[in-house]
Amino acid sequence: MTRPDLKIIVVGAGPAGLILALLLSKQGIPVTVLEATSELDNRPRATHYGPPAMYELRRAGVLKDVLAEGFLPEKVCWRKLDGTFLAAVDNDIMKGDPDRGACLPLDRLGKVIARHLAKQPTAEVIFNHKVLGIGQNDEKAWVNVSTPTGTITLEADYIVGCDGANSQIRRSLHGDMNFPGMTWDEQIVATNVYYDFYKFGWEDANFIIHPEHWFMASRITRDGMWRVSYGEKGGVSNEELKARQPMKFQQMLPGNPTPDQYRLANFSPYRVHQRLADKMRVGRFLLAADAAHLCNPFGGMGLTGGIADVGGLYDCLYGIWSGQAGPEILDRYDTVRRQKYNDIVNPISSQNLRRMHESDPDTVLEPGRDEFLEMCVKAEKDPKLSLQMALWMNELRYDFTTEYTRT
Repeated sequence: MTRPDLKIIVVGAGPAGLILALLLSKQGIPVTVLEATSELDNRPRATHYGPPAMYELRRAGVLKDVLAEGFLPEKVCWRKLDGTFLAAVDNDIMKGDPDRGACLPLDRLGKVIARHLAKQPTAEVIFNHKVLGIGQNDEKAWVNVSTPTGTITLEADYIVGCDGANSQIRRSLHGDMNFPGMTWDEQIVATNVYYDFYKFGWEDANFIIHPEHWFMASRITRDGMWRVSYGEKGGVSNEELKARQPMKFQQMLPGNPTPDQYRLANFSPYRVHQRLADKMRVGRFLLAADAAHLCNPFGGMGLTGGIADVGGLYDCLYGIWSGQAGPEILDRYDTVRRQKYNDIVNPISSQNLRRMHESDPDTVLEPGRDEFLEMCVKAEKDPKLSLQMALWMNELRYDFTTEYTRT
């Protein structure tokens, strides 16, 4: 039996929330997106999308626009601080695959999705609507919302928290201080910079292994902007980090540039976390993406995993709306997506970060030191293994339509 009256509220107009709303509304399912701020987030933030994310962008019908504004990175490699090449994953092995990983700053992706969502008659995005509290019973869920004209209550069959790391939905469900996991001692400084890494023979994405000057340098736009994210010790103030940036660049980057040799477009220090909510479903409330889990940025697993969340949640909600699944499928969503974080996202993203500053760059390729880099070296002469490594992120996906129990 179909549920044509099913209504969904999505809290948070980041890319994850907008993708979920677009997938639902294209099926004619009424969905309202509530955003606390006055406009879409214009911070560049994450940039790279693995195959599971590309699959969802393709299903949402925005892939053509994403590729028109972004680009397809080729090699991802690991190097010593002096630029010595160690190993790589060659994404060109996926040439012609529609789900090959792409690069586009997250703020630009949000605008692409919003343009498509604006064309859907069953979808609306409402800004300056901040959730203050929540409630639910056996028949419905609701949010109390602060608006420019006063506080209102909005109701839906299901409410999805896609409202980021400081999610009000998660805090209302589990408590303000309850977000199990850990915070790394190291700080990350994310910068956007115009500097020609290619003239030094560097690839589209480069991870530098070094105990002090570990960093990632990756091209993120067609016009030559690069994301350089590097590690600093904890306890250093933002003012000190800003003052240290020219020294760090001169010691880290190829060519040892001084500030007159590059253009710094963005500087953003932040702490990084590995955390997972106790539950991603509590009754009629659901969590997805950063509202549900966090990980460090090296490898793009948080972004790709979050988009895989909302793709799976769409299949669950569509199954309920179309009468092919009961509400119990949402328990499977909770179980599966938390398992994906625990078994894949958390350990591999943690390994990615530790590899950069705990490994010895002079011995890391010795047998038994780093299984992943050993595989990368083998893959250079083994196309089958190379393809397998380029596709491995598909393990983050799960086909919830296999959980449909009704016809």
